[in-house]
Amino acid sequence: MHKLAKSSETKESELLEKEGDRTAISQKQMQKIHSLLQRSQKRPRLLALFGVTLAAVLLLFILPALTQQPVVLTMLMQGQDIVNWKPFVKEFEQKNPDIRINLIEGPFDTNLIENLYTSAFLLGESPYDIINMDIVWVPKFAAAGWVRDLTDKIPPEQLSKFIQGNVEGGRYRGKLYRIPHASDAGMLYYRKDILEQAKIPAPKTFEEMVKISQNLQKQGKATWGYLWQGKQYEGVSAMFVEVLSGFGGFWANPQTFEVGLDKPEAIKAVKFLKNTIASGISPPGVTTYGEEETRLLFQNGKALFLRNWPYVWKLANAEGSNVRGKIAIEPMLSSMGKTGGSCLGGWGWGIAKTSKHPEQAWKAIQYLTSEETQRKFILETGLIPSYKSLFTNKEIVAKYPHYPQLLKVVERPALRPPLAQYAQASDILQRYLSSAFTGRMSAEQAMKAAASETRNLLGSLKQPQAS
Repeated sequence: MHKLAKSSETKESELLEKEGDRTAISQKQMQKIHSLLQRSQKRPRLLALFGVTLAAVLLLFILPALTQQPVVLTMLMQGQDIVNWKPFVKEFEQKNPDIRINLIEGPFDTNLIENLYTSAFLLGESPYDIINMDIVWVPKFAAAGWVRDLTDKIPPEQLSKFIQGNVEGGRYRGKLYRIPHASDAGMLYYRKDILEQAKIPAPKTFEEMVKISQNLQKQGKATWGYLWQGKQYEGVSAMFVEVLSGFGGFWANPQTFEVGLDKPEAIKAVKFLKNTIASGISPPGVTTYGEEETRLLFQNGKALFLRNWPYVWKLANAEGSNVRGKIAIEPMLSSMGKTGGSCLGGWGWGIAKTSKHPEQAWKAIQYLTSEETQRKFILETGLIPSYKSLFTNKEIVAKYPHYPQLLKVVERPALRPPLAQYAQASDILQRYLSSAFTGRMSAEQAMKAAASETRNLLGSLKQPQAS
């Protein structure tokens, strides 16, 4: 019993010791917690400030960045242009995730594209932000106040890198409204193989071309000598401005509104074209031909010389073409003692006056018209650059060896007059040229009538002289 009692006392003592230890530990933990609470109570303002700052960062920066939608720019383009530009638009979007470009496919006919733009602007706020403009639309769009002035957006040293005629084609009354992204120019295609075989150099004048055509036609080397666009449409105005320039004449002066269509040089230009038909150098049907009709005749090996645009080169040298590897190009001809020029076409981008995102639109234009983007674009598409340096770029020339010669073509421009009423002026010229070519009027009658109507059209634009 004594041992049992002693054992029981011992256990009780051990239990009391352990309980005492737990109490001591618990007291130490409570002291630490109490100490931490006291310290935190000493810094309530600091914690509150930290909480407010964290909330502000979340509200002002992190949450908007997670929820903000990208700016969407809208651009109207022809279907083939969308195919060409889509990879570069995607490239821009990848580098600028806050901007998206919505490409709207328009009709193939450029006149219909212009009509869509015009209707949208006349109705009020245009749905388009970036305006893809043909060179002849610039005066009309700028005069109407539909596009923004970009003069201060791009420094002169950057503009100097472009083909000068393409830059001038984007101006209206001294201000810049369009940045060029593609060139186009009329040129003379000729059968290099036939001329080399006959040991005849390429012609430089209209007179030389007529003589070569007549001689080689007599020898049975070709059915026709010279093909040009004589149908009543914008193409005949583009063709005629080159011949007019080659004879030393002019259409209309956009500063003074002087009209030159009834001057001796203009009448000579019309007579030259009429004589190509009368002498059999050009086919009678040329008065109904556009670009494609003349291209197909030339591509089928029926003619020595063709006036057309750069797009012909790729098609004429395609597999199955009768003239593949047999053609060359020259700048447009002139009369003896005169300097000719090529009608410049081409496209460029402007910004709609009603765009709600002009800065983002300009950022997109800067990227898409950069020299590096254009270099990649030309290599992919074979279209004509607007940067001078790209005509002699080694990589481009290796793929398109005729580009250095193209540079000579585009550097000798014959611009259509930059008039706000250009469409009406061109319609007048087209109608009277058609009358002259088809024999309904003489060259003198047609051009005097065209000049009179053009003066009436432009008369209201003349600024009253200060007294």
